[in-house]
Amino acid sequence: MLRQPAFGSRLKKIRLARGLSQTALAGEGMSTGYLSRLESGGRQPTERAVAYLAERLGLQPSEFEEPAAGSLAHALTLATSTGSGTAIDVLREAYAAESHEAPALRWQALWLLAQSHRLKGDHVGERAHLEDLVRLGDEVALPELRVRGLTRLARCLRSVGEIQAALVMSEDAHRLACEADLGVEDRAAVLLALASVETEAGRLPDARVHADELAELVEGRSDTLWAEALWTVAAVRVRQGDHAGAQHILELALAGFSSAVDLTLWVRLRIAAGRLYLQRSPADPAAAERRITEAEAALVFVRTEALDQEMAGLKADLAFVTGRYDDARTLLAGLARDELMTYRDRVRFDVLRYQLSVLEGDESGVQGLGALAEEAQASGNIDLAAEIWRILAEALTQLRAAPVLPSPRLVQEPDSA
Repeated sequence: MLRQPAFGSRLKKIRLARGLSQTALAGEGMSTGYLSRLESGGRQPTERAVAYLAERLGLQPSEFEEPAAGSLAHALTLATSTGSGTAIDVLREAYAAESHEAPALRWQALWLLAQSHRLKGDHVGERAHLEDLVRLGDEVALPELRVRGLTRLARCLRSVGEIQAALVMSEDAHRLACEADLGVEDRAAVLLALASVETEAGRLPDARVHADELAELVEGRSDTLWAEALWTVAAVRVRQGDHAGAQHILELALAGFSSAVDLTLWVRLRIAAGRLYLQRSPADPAAAERRITEAEAALVFVRTEALDQEMAGLKADLAFVTGRYDDARTLLAGLARDELMTYRDRVRFDVLRYQLSVLEGDESGVQGLGALAEEAQASGNIDLAAEIWRILAEALTQLRAAPVLPSPRLVQEPDSA
């Protein structure tokens, strides 16, 4: 049963969200005085009044009831203060039931819901929320919200391998951030996304310019944004063939970023460093092993399925480089090719599987590498496609000569989780 004052408060919020005056909502079937008393809680609503107002607003009478999860503002407060799975579930229910709430409030709810998917490695779920977030950002028309939504969507699209769409989003975000002269955090976040996407699209000169701009922008900091920025700068250097420069930059992040700030990022930086040591020529397996040991000691406190996959993938790379091919096969067999992986990680692990096949003299591995390269090229992942074509050429040589294959060189970047 609908009771006051909850009914009146909800009715007023819905009316205001629709941009209606009391006179416009009351129409010919209800006096504005009666409607005013309903909204103030001074009159208990009758079934006839509820039915009339529901028809005028295009709602079902049941939609006047307070959601079981409580108001969106209440659910948002809980989710912001605790971040627990239960609080996020409550927020999701409240958001679904409170479509009449102010756009800015719904934007904040969507931001948290998208973040919860990202932390679990669920890029598909994250993308659905982010697309709604970008539309709401346009409705709110605040430059900061528009830029943040576009930036996060660009990173998500990059994770699922849609590089051309990610490029459009990151370029739009960069243009808006420059036009609005936004603060350092927003501009750095945009440059981080833009440089990463440009790299994937094969636009290395542009990526280098934006990566250098990013490094200058975060100089003197030691927070999460700084660490992610250095990781991105290092990744661009790797794609340009400057492994020594990339290692120097990444080790600055390893030394200067505290685990107390963000333990998950602290772990992922060490996984990234481990991969970089294996990409060097010659590779440095001992250094990669040290980073694995450091990361595993902390992983127990922040374990997620996505992080476990990253670690297993690094161990598979290490096993391959050190000639422990059976161990590499075992580790790869435990890596399910699912939506928790980024597009680049799925491709990277498939490349390693095909390399192991070639090592056994199985020519289907060559065919598989060719198919992966064509797929990456068709999806706009130009840099990734070039890397796979290179590996394929080496595989063909090795298939004829039959010595040990070179190490995999598909570098991981900060957007992969």
